[in-house]
Amino acid sequence: MIITEMGSHAVDIYDYLLAGIDPRLKGYPLMQSPIPMTSILLCYLFFVLYLGPRIMANRKPFKLQEAMIVYNFALVALSIFIVYEFLMSGWVTTYTWRCDAVDTSDSPEALRMVQVAWLFWFSKIIELIDTIFFVLRKKHGQITFLHIFHHSFMPWTWWWGVSYAPGGMGSFHAMVNSTVHIIMYFYYGLSAAGPRFQKFLWWKKYMTAIQLVQFVLVSLHATQYYFMDSCDYQFPMVIHLVWVYGTFFFVLFSNFWIQAYVKGKRLPKQDVKKCQNGTSVYTNGKHHKNGNGIHNGTANGSTPHENGSSHVSKMKKA
Repeated sequence: MIITEMGSHAVDIYDYLLAGIDPRLKGYPLMQSPIPMTSILLCYLFFVLYLGPRIMANRKPFKLQEAMIVYNFALVALSIFIVYEFLMSGWVTTYTWRCDAVDTSDSPEALRMVQVAWLFWFSKIIELIDTIFFVLRKKHGQITFLHIFHHSFMPWTWWWGVSYAPGGMGSFHAMVNSTVHIIMYFYYGLSAAGPRFQKFLWWKKYMTAIQLVQFVLVSLHATQYYFMDSCDYQFPMVIHLVWVYGTFFFVLFSNFWIQAYVKGKRLPKQDVKKCQNGTSVYTNGKHHKNGNGIHNGTANGSTPHENGSSHVSKMKKA
């Protein structure tokens, strides 16, 4: 009896959640219910944590250089399009950059925002290939807990965000994140192209700074909500989650910056010189020629070479 009642309550909650989905998304792929999306993510976890490593156990790692070049630059193009669509759907047209409610109408601009919000979510499904490349190239050290958590948790939570709030002030972090991904995947593309492009990768250190700026912007934009006398944004929970996301990853990436560039603990040995006072100093412009990737994982599982091929110091991605 108790189990039956619990099952009935669970069904009621599930139906209640589905009833809240924005009807304008009904025709989009994978948006009818969370089951297909959840199934994809569970298959992803099964492959990268169990099946993939066992398939590759007695095989040589794939190089996949051409595939990675195409993949990375394709994501650059997709990210550029996503940023442009976010801007033209409200952020440079009608939004105030403060309290911006979700436009629930069927106006062309509102429908355009719905479309780009879905596309941003779907880009996170595409980015699962990052980890698949790791598995096929046997870069197991880069498949960290935080990498897996980020690549699975982000698509799952954003599905709900898109379903309920496609647009409004809650979409700011998506636009900023896509902007950063233009830079990140461009870097990965150059990295995957081989040693002859290493001289163009001198700016890797600054990508961590770019990401720290991203999290500051996202957190500040969300924080202003708590100081407004009134705001008609319909889904405060989205703002709370965005604020937690931005703050958490700011702390995470700040720690990475300190460990990698202040203490020098995560830099290749060849790139670190010990000063007389014991302080580690990074020697700029020094790149390895063997084209292999760094093996150590990073928080949130991403490095500036996470699907590239240059052997230089690591960087996270979010």
